Amino acid sequence: MCTAATYKTKDFYFGRTLDYEFSYGDEVVITPRNYPFRFMEKGIQNVHHAMIGMAYVEKDYPLYYDAVNEKGLGMAGLNFVGNAVYGDKIEGKDNIAQFEFIPWILGQCATVKEARRLVEKMNLWNVPFNEQLPVAQLHWIVSDKEECITIEFVENGIKIYDNPVGVLTNNPPFDQQMSALNNYMHLSAKAPENTFASELKLERYSRGMGAIGLPGDLSSQSRFVRTAFVKMNSVSGEGEKESVSQFFHILNSVDQQRGCCDVGDGKYEITIYTSCCNADKGIYYYTAYDNHQITAVDMHKENLDGNAIVRYELIKDEQIRMQN
Repeated sequence: MCTAATYKTKDFYFGRTLDYEFSYGDEVVITPRNYPFRFMEKGIQNVHHAMIGMAYVEKDYPLYYDAVNEKGLGMAGLNFVGNAVYGDKIEGKDNIAQFEFIPWILGQCATVKEARRLVEKMNLWNVPFNEQLPVAQLHWIVSDKEECITIEFVENGIKIYDNPVGVLTNNPPFDQQMSALNNYMHLSAKAPENTFASELKLERYSRGMGAIGLPGDLSSQSRFVRTAFVKMNSVSGEGEKESVSQFFHILNSVDQQRGCCDVGDGKYEITIYTSCCNADKGIYYYTAYDNHQITAVDMHKENLDGNAIVRYELIKDEQIRMQN
């Protein structure tokens, strides 16, 4: 399970957690403008926008979990098991395989408006990358600094939702996730007033009581509510360090600890990595489960006119700074 979020101060930030019981071998991958993206039906795209994100690389092909392109458009795919429905080829449509979706959009689009138009012409094709990597059931969050949408391919077609909170988790479908926020409209970052009964002398005994009732469990619906509350009430400075720090605090509010989500056979779902990308500057920050130090990769320090992907293996061991 996963959680994705957006955040805006002076710059625009986009990132996510990846929560699972094992890793395929994730890397920070930069795809330059002239890397030849090979699409199963649309041929080779030799020139496109450069992008940076987290991916599993198979046969020199970056299978992106999340990425941001050089124009400042971000996109992430999150598990949507049981609800995602992809189809066979459709004549007259752009037939794009699920694993091609992120490069197809980020390679061509600079804004959410452009992405929306491209998606409306698409059919997400139910074909795997290979026999060892079956088709993943996902839905997607796409955002620039001006607007955010959620894209779902379901039994009755393509759904493109405006996403005013800039947050996405897993199930249920996004319209139901948003509807659930109605149950929490009474929550507040401020101290509560006594509306229970005027004749009772009820007193606040702690700070933070305005948020009593905020879900704290690890279910996807609860993570959506919690992240939306934390993000929508977040306050930080506009500098890079303050903004990045606050973004990680937002996503750390739904961090998954080993042992709390038992998936059977002695395995536990954990937050494998948390990412935050400054979409304006093309700097990808991340932490790993066993490494809380923030590590950064700047796409603009690489040759973005090249034709070979640039790969950075994740630093996963804890980095502890001794002060004495």
